[in-house]
Amino acid sequence: DLKPGANMVDCSLQDTLGDQIAYDMCDNEFAQSSIGFFMGLFSLVLAACLAKNVLGHSSGARYQTELAEIIHAGAKSFLHTEYKFLAIFVFFMAVGVGLTVSLVEDNVWGVYTAINLVVGASMSALAGYIGMYIATRANVRTTEACKVGLNEGLRVAFRSGAVMAFTVVGLGLTGLSVMFMAFHDEDFENLWGILSGFGFGASSIALFARVGGGVYTKAADVGADLVGKVESDIPEDSPRNPAVIADNVGDNVGDVAGMGADLFESYVGSIIAAATLATSANLDYGGTSNLFGVANNQGGAVWMHNMVAFSFWMAGFGVIASVVGILFVRTSNSEDPPSPPSKQHPNYEQEMANYKAEMQQRDMEQLHKLLASIRRGVAVAGFLVVALTPIPAYVLFPGEEFATRLWVTVVVGLIAGVIIGFFTEYCTSYSYYPTQSIAQKTEINEANVVIQGLGVGMLSTAVPTITLGVAVLVANELTGLYGIAIAAVGMLSTLGVTLATDAYGPVADNAGGIAEMCAADSGCPADQVVPDNVRDRTDALDALGNTTAATGKGFAIGSAVLTAAGLIAAFRSSANITTGVDLNSPPVLVGLLIGAMLPFVFAALTMLSVGKSAELIVLEVRAQFYERPEILYGDFALQENRPDYKRCIAISTDAAIQEMMMPGLLAIFSPLVVGLILGAPALVGLLVGALSSGFMLAITMANAGGAWDNAKKYIEKEMLGPGKGKRTRFHKAAVVGDTIGDPFKDTSGPSLNILIKLMSVISLMLAPLFRDASPEEYTTDGTVAGSIVLVVAVLLAYFLIHFISRANARFLDDVQAKKERFGNRSLKEVAAQKLGIPLSELDPSAAAERVRSAGVTQVSGSASQVRHLTEEVRSLRAAGLDASAQEAALYNAVATLQRETADLANAAHDARLVEVAPVAAGAGAGVGVAAEDVEVKPMDDEAAEAKAEAAPGEEVAADVGKDAGAADEVEAFAPPATAAEEMPEDADAAAAAAAEADKED
Repeated sequence: DLKPGANMVDCSLQDTLGDQIAYDMCDNEFAQSSIGFFMGLFSLVLAACLAKNVLGHSSGARYQTELAEIIHAGAKSFLHTEYKFLAIFVFFMAVGVGLTVSLVEDNVWGVYTAINLVVGASMSALAGYIGMYIATRANVRTTEACKVGLNEGLRVAFRSGAVMAFTVVGLGLTGLSVMFMAFHDEDFENLWGILSGFGFGASSIALFARVGGGVYTKAADVGADLVGKVESDIPEDSPRNPAVIADNVGDNVGDVAGMGADLFESYVGSIIAAATLATSANLDYGGTSNLFGVANNQGGAVWMHNMVAFSFWMAGFGVIASVVGILFVRTSNSEDPPSPPSKQHPNYEQEMANYKAEMQQRDMEQLHKLLASIRRGVAVAGFLVVALTPIPAYVLFPGEEFATRLWVTVVVGLIAGVIIGFFTEYCTSYSYYPTQSIAQKTEINEANVVIQGLGVGMLSTAVPTITLGVAVLVANELTGLYGIAIAAVGMLSTLGVTLATDAYGPVADNAGGIAEMCAADSGCPADQVVPDNVRDRTDALDALGNTTAATGKGFAIGSAVLTAAGLIAAFRSSANITTGVDLNSPPVLVGLLIGAMLPFVFAALTMLSVGKSAELIVLEVRAQFYERPEILYGDFALQENRPDYKRCIAISTDAAIQEMMMPGLLAIFSPLVVGLILGAPALVGLLVGALSSGFMLAITMANAGGAWDNAKKYIEKEMLGPGKGKRTRFHKAAVVGDTIGDPFKDTSGPSLNILIKLMSVISLMLAPLFRDASPEEYTTDGTVAGSIVLVVAVLLAYFLIHFISRANARFLDDVQAKKERFGNRSLKEVAAQKLGIPLSELDPSAAAERVRSAGVTQVSGSASQVRHLTEEVRSLRAAGLDASAQEAALYNAVATLQRETADLANAAHDARLVEVAPVAAGAGAGVGVAAEDVEVKPMDDEAAEAKAEAAPGEEVAADVGKDAGAADEVEAFAPPATAAEEMPEDADAAAAAAAEADKED
């Protein structure tokens, strides 16, 4: 009899079973992993083709390209810095793991495990880097594509997400297949213990990428919002905010690179768990020991290689389904939004109410249409997986009932993923009651918003928990513990399309940010301004991205639970814990309690990290505003009035790198210390406790954060009611919930699923350390070793805290010195003194008014000069004297007036603030106007459209010289379009002679 723990590499049983095995996988490692290997290569080729297609699109005008380049450079700088630290970490972990396993096993398996650790970490890091690279190149291309239409923007953004998805799938399948074939000749039972190093390397990178990226993005986001929207009352994504670029960088390093590394680990972890259980677990199912019709579980041993092959083949067929699914993600171009009514409309208030209602209806229709396109792609991929799964099942297990059971198990995993995704959408989308109920609480106060959001998050755990519970029971009944891991493989089989729907969200968000920074009133050059309808389209894509991001987080957490459950079962088998884990055992109970506590401590560390890092960003933004108030109140078109974006990027990078260390130490050392001191059964208790509480906490935080975020957007669109939109008390109450929810949904919540997987896979990798240890008694060696590890972990934590505190203290001292220099004066008081502007005028609209007024004054001065020269020329002509010098001067003066008037009119049009219309005043004034004669009125849409279509010369002709006499005078004296070139050669000399004569007189 072949029992768990026996060496199963011997295929002699093949001879005794004869024709029962039609497709012999034994000793044929290439056949076992062939489908996975070739589909992995195909995924990488497809990712390269999609990347080429995305990069082939235009990045647009120079200004928006420069902004995108700053975002790209910031993201690249962060990952370079992060990967330098992680390279050191991976090196020491590889050395430690290699030595530990080699000493325990007394062979070279530790070296092989270390090699797999390094390869897994490298693959995970590469997947994250490629995802970041393509996302930061696709953002500006999405903005540019949205100028053509919504479908073009969706196509670019979604294909960039697909690049990330197929890179994750390709590197995961190819890397794991190559490692499997490279080490296949070792003891097959322990092979997957060696390959678990691949999973640990991927998990460690995923944890640090998720935590570091999450701290980065939320520190920048919260800091930018608090100082920008709340304190300074400037729009979100305003280029005046020094932290706005860091915020956009964070979207990529957290939600793209972090999410990619996270799902990369789940993807390879599910395959490793399934293969480990195939080789070493009790494969009985349904309470019977007659597996495959072979007594005493011999059939499980013989078919073991086919079961390993099934996990690779299933993942490979999922690639095909994902490719087809992506082809179905498309939508039609939406019509441009209607124009708002003019303020001069006799029934303006009613027309505006109708306009807002129409816009709300339009927004909901757009969101539903885009969601339908995403759902269509995911549904097609899912149906194809269901249709294709029988191929590997019946090819590998011909004529066996087990093939049908495997098929149903895969379907169970898929259905569980779909249910979790839809329920997450229900809890977080503003189309449904849970999020709307949070928005309604803003009518009371902020506290009720927070309470309602927490309640929604906690209630949202019910359906995912029951769904996964049913999936685990059904999978176990059908195919044993192996089936739990196969259900995870089935859930992740369509990762190519599900990850694409999630990874495209940050691209759309960045695209909207770039459109906002290139708006008419942003200081962008007039000829490079992004039209308003582009922002409308990017907002539609961003709204979809928020919903798919929340759904993706739920999917990631659900797949993490199934993967971790499979890994825990694999650890029990590898550590030879053949008996049940007894809850009456005090060590097991203590391990369970410690495990349940760890996710809360981990979440607290990440939340506090975001708070401290956001504080640094807040202080830096305030310091820039105090030192250079022209950033907030000056003419943003001037380069010297731009903020120092790179400073905020550097602060976010340093803070994220520092703050990711403590949660990482907690995740890595906890299972090792508990397992060594309390024993392997207690370690199982720790893993189960962490899985249970971590799953609940992750769902609560992710869904509460998503619901708070979308409740704010619900109010911003005035769906709560007229007069209950932006810059109202309702919006401010929603912003409080959203600010709390930011680290919930983007830092702590998503990181928890990596915590439970990382602790499970590190336990599996170090299973030889706990194998055959006494399950009931403490051992001296284990206690001593565990105490040493605990002391090392505490010392590392102490030095990290000390280092971070000193670094932050230096920054805070610098900020305090700046604060003392400005005393207790407010920012507006400092700005008023430095800029010489009355305190009452210091707000963005007043700044725009000052720029406009300065332009009016300049035009009025030139107009007075033209009036004076006109009168001189008339007098000289009437007296029969030579007026050539005055005519030449008049040509220059009229050209200057035309240019200044056109500049002022175009600047006012670009800002959509005012319409400048010089009005003729006084008899024979002709082209001249005084400052008080310039009419300034709000520009309605009809006027704005006419100005946009008019050439500069036409604008001047319309604005200068309104009466017929004035028009004649302008035509008589105005130079041609190229007056400077066509002026008489002696014009300057004549003008100089006239000026000299005036001086003599």
